[in-house]
Formats: sequence, C-alpha cells, structure tokens
Amino acid sequence: MNAVPREVSAHDPLSFSQETAVVIGGGIVGVCCALYLQRGGYAVTLIDPEAPGNSTAKWSCGQMAVSEVIPLSKPGILMKIPGWLMDQKGPLALRPGALPGIVPWFVRFLMCARHAKIVEIAQSMATLTRDVYADYAPLLEACGDKTLMGERPVLEVFDDPAALTHEAPHVALRESLGFKVQRLDAKDIGDLEPALAGKFAHGLKFDDWRAVKDTMGFIAALTESFIAQGGHRVRTEARGIDESNGQATGVTLANGERIAARHVVVAAGTGARRFFDALGVNLPLAGIAGYQAVVSDPGVEIRHSIIYADGGFCFTPMTRGLQIGGTIEFASHGAKPDFRRADIILEKAKRVLPQMRTSQVEYGVGYRPFMPDTKPVIDRSRRLGNVYMAFGHGQLGLTLGATTGRLIADMVAGRATKQNLEPFSAYRFS
Repeated sequence: MNAVPREVSAHDPLSFSQETAVVIGGGIVGVCCALYLQRGGYAVTLIDPEAPGNSTAKWSCGQMAVSEVIPLSKPGILMKIPGWLMDQKGPLALRPGALPGIVPWFVRFLMCARHAKIVEIAQSMATLTRDVYADYAPLLEACGDKTLMGERPVLEVFDDPAALTHEAPHVALRESLGFKVQRLDAKDIGDLEPALAGKFAHGLKFDDWRAVKDTMGFIAALTESFIAQGGHRVRTEARGIDESNGQATGVTLANGERIAARHVVVAAGTGARRFFDALGVNLPLAGIAGYQAVVSDPGVEIRHSIIYADGGFCFTPMTRGLQIGGTIEFASHGAKPDFRRADIILEKAKRVLPQMRTSQVEYGVGYRPFMPDTKPVIDRSRRLGNVYMAFGHGQLGLTLGATTGRLIADMVAGRATKQNLEPFSAYRFS
C-alpha cells in the first residue's frame, strides 16, 4: 500500500472542525463506515492498532455471500453440532474452558432454531444483502485497482444427494427471497471446476455471489482510498469514549492522547465489548475463531470460491495463494489460537486435492463477532446519542461492510435509512 496513514493528535486543527467523526475499528466494516462518512462531507479519523488489511476479514473466504441469510441455528447445523464437538477434527470445536462462558450465548442461539424465527431472520438479513453491490460500487470506483471484486459465482459441493436434499428447504427460502441458486450435477461441476472433475456429483451455484481477489488487499485498497481522499488513520488502540452531558466529545487513545469529534462510530468487531459500558449496552457478543491456511504455490488451479459443505470449509483462489478455511472454534476470551485447527483444514483439503503442493503455507485466525441470532448490530446508543454501533456481523462482515457504512452515514446525518433497522437494534436482547 503506497499511502502512509497520518498520525493525528489532539492538537490537530481538524479535530475541532464542526463536522468531525471518529471511527473505532479499521477492519472492513470500519473502513466502509469511514468512507461513507467521508463521502458525506465529514472529516474522519479511523483508529485501529493493526496495519491496513490485517483484520478479521483477512482470514475469511472472501465471499460476497448475498444469500447467506439463513442463521447458523438452522436445523441442519444443530443436528451436526454434537458429532462435531465429539470429533476434534470436525468443522466446529469447543475448548472445555470455554463452556461456562458460552452457555448463555448458546441458549439464545438455540432459541433462534424455530422455523418461524429462521424465516424472520432470513427476511431481515435479505433487506441488507440485496444492496451489497450497489453499496460497494462507489467505494470501489474510487479505488485505483478496478479488479478488486471477482466476477465468477461461488459454488457449493456435497458428498451425497442426502446432504443436498437436507439443504433444499433453505435453498427454497433463499429463492423465495429473490436470490439465484442453480443445481449442479457431476458434469456441471467438472466443466466449471476441472480440478474437481469426478470428485463431486452434487452441487449448487450461487450466481449472485462473488469473491474478492484478495481479502487483505481488498481492505487495504479501501483504506488507501480513504487516506488519499483526505482521511486520517491512527495506528493505535482507542481506550475510551470521552463524554460530557450525555454526548460523546471524542476518543482517548492508548497513549492518553485525545481526538475530539462530534460523532463516534464503534466498528471494532469483538473489540466493541470494551465500550459496552459507555454505550449503555450489555450484548451477547461472542468471538468465534475461524482458522485459515493460505497455500502460496498450490500447483493446482481453482477457478471459483468453493464451499465444501460436508467438509465444513471452503477454497478461495486469491492473489496471496489458495486460501482454505472455515473451521470454527469456541474458546475462552483471550485464549491463544490453536493452529492445529488449520492443520486439520489443510489435511482435509489435500484429500480433495491430493496434487496440491503445501510446502509454502501461512496460517491465520480471525475472531468472528457473532450475535446469537447471527444478525449484526447497526444502531445508535441511547446513552450517548452521537455514538453509533456497527459490529456483530459474524461471517458477513465483508459482505455487509459497505451497506453498514451507508446506513451509519445516514444515521449520523439524520437521514431516514432505506432499511428498517429495528431487527438490528442493540437493544433486541433486553
């Protein structure tokens, strides 16, 4: 990335401009919020301790999963969870030490397993995902690289017809909401993805999904665009939100410095928990670890981002290499990553692609900020009326980054939002 983030201090004259905003969190949701506020005429400061692009979404499958509106609590997943938990090589793992802390979250999660609740959640999420490409368009147009977003659809493959049959009600729900799903047979799969020829006879093609060409590069390019257009990025932690008379007055940084602002946006993923007292909320926000392996020289061509449903992971070709991931783990807050989970992914991937070279592999983990109903929080604080919340996107942070940014900018400006945001209220669990 060519642009160098400018360090901002409390003495910066822009800090006291009439229309200023600070965004806490420089991942995909945070940078999109910053860009949309910037487009609205605000002087914006973006705060994040990591380098641009080094965030949770970097370690994702990179998909614009516009019809992934069915909550994780769908019955098919619930039936698999006990077996996965007993099999530490399965797609989902639970560390014993995490059990006491995760039980309340799981209880709420199970409450979302009723069919009526699943439909309600899917309908609400679809109101957001229908606008994904329109919302990203102006942000990507301002970037120098016009190829950040891929053009190919995403595939999902299954080991046997029973798995596809079990998925049929959810496919029907997606189609009823206007999303495109095409059934694939062995020939279709082989034609679309020669490396999988003869390996799978059952699949789906999501014609309205896309994958970015590189998750890290995608976020870094948007950050560079933000800076090139006059934005400021401070590489440090935000320690607290300053306030006076029921309004936020700015943000205090890790070194004690303060940045004044008329508006504050908390878009810090799992890091948002630090600000719950200031926001006046107590939310069931869990950080679920998602492990990834990037094979930089795989020696095999994969053309599409491919979900291997029964394996519980996906392949996505990126400029950094072939990214393989999807396994998730519940662990205690602050627990160190267990990269044996990434070894498991790689082992399974080699069974599907035995010709794949794995001499150059990078492992990573992203902590997905999940609410029990798998819906994000997009709301204004009732305690501090000029502070806004944009977190809890789970596996859809990359997908919903730009849409969330537009909605936050509308709220900050006092405009009516296109979508009804009641389903995404921070107070829905009260």
